Amino acid sequence: MDAEAEGRLRGFFDELGTVLGNCKRRASFAMYAMGLLGDGERKSVEPIAARACADPDEVDAVHQRLLHFLVDSNWSDRDVRRTAARYAVGALTKQEPIVSWIIDDTGFLKQGKHSVGVQRQYTGSAGKVANCQCGVSLTLANTRAHVPVDFELYLPRSWADDADRRAEARIPDDVKFKTKPQLAVDMIARALADGLPRGVVLADSAFGDSSDFREELRCYGMDYAVGIKSPTKVWLNNRPDAHLGKAVSVATLARQIDRKQYRRVTWRDGTRRRLSSRFAMRRVITAANDGWDPAEREDVWLLIEWPENEPEPTGYFLTTMARNATKKQLVRLVKERYRTEQVYEECKGELGLDHYEGRRFSGWHHHVSVVLCCYAFIVAERGRRFPPSARRTHQADALPLAA
Repeated sequence: MDAEAEGRLRGFFDELGTVLGNCKRRASFAMYAMGLLGDGERKSVEPIAARACADPDEVDAVHQRLLHFLVDSNWSDRDVRRTAARYAVGALTKQEPIVSWIIDDTGFLKQGKHSVGVQRQYTGSAGKVANCQCGVSLTLANTRAHVPVDFELYLPRSWADDADRRAEARIPDDVKFKTKPQLAVDMIARALADGLPRGVVLADSAFGDSSDFREELRCYGMDYAVGIKSPTKVWLNNRPDAHLGKAVSVATLARQIDRKQYRRVTWRDGTRRRLSSRFAMRRVITAANDGWDPAEREDVWLLIEWPENEPEPTGYFLTTMARNATKKQLVRLVKERYRTEQVYEECKGELGLDHYEGRRFSGWHHHVSVVLCCYAFIVAERGRRFPPSARRTHQADALPLAA
């Protein structure tokens, strides 16, 4: 960093220091954050303490001080994350408005069974069932950049309902079992309460398959574009007064559509080639066993991806985007979810997101909060160093929201 960037970093730390409170917390936060931002290969507490000390005799004392800051110090993750989010989002929106809110989850591979929330469970990070923790994240993005603003640890019932495990991990009494979609709704509610600029909620089928999740988003006035699995049942809504008849799975509906109606759409340039596939879209009403009269449900877009050389469709998406949205707009929107993979790759590879070795609930969340602050600063600096071209405009691809 040059002198101006160092000055901005000090100013950012000062903003966060106001939230943290006393000078000891501020100093520990700065030391830990600089350890995450630095070049060390391992970014857990002990190596950070070792790199921060010129005198080897002081390493143990600094190690204990950082452990206390993460595990025992009583500071608000919510307040710190809010400050960091506003800092980064403020920088992003000077260039372009926020377009999407991306929900996703990632795994933190672990050995043993004592780290809070750990059990054998599926994680996309490993592509299989593994011994791991799982965290759910919320990322805000425009068409150029993205910043994670919140994270929640998923507590399986094997932890949430076990009094001994709860006591060992110091899980607060008000923290109960919640599904991943419920954790996602909590984060969205917090972001709205904090006044962060709205966007369309994107998520994969682990969240989109939940009709409760989709309904909660609509109750908050949020549009969504979410993945669903092939057995999901819908009614084809050809006309506002059409008799709905029998609901069919989206897989069945996909096969009923003439393959000639699947048109190729390119959504962005990849590292080696332009990314494209074939898509069809239909207006549908979703079927769910929740007692609602289908006639009272809103109709939404069903977007189906069926690559030319595949025997079956590879993706199904529901979105509340406006009726006049084009296929290209919908495809480009749902494909923006790739940004969370970049977030996880950078947070884990560069900022030690998955390096935390503690076992306590508060320690995990405090560590993640510092990681989010570091990422927020990096995103803001990228925006300053690489501003958008004055010639660039996205008016042709503007995304109309549902009324």
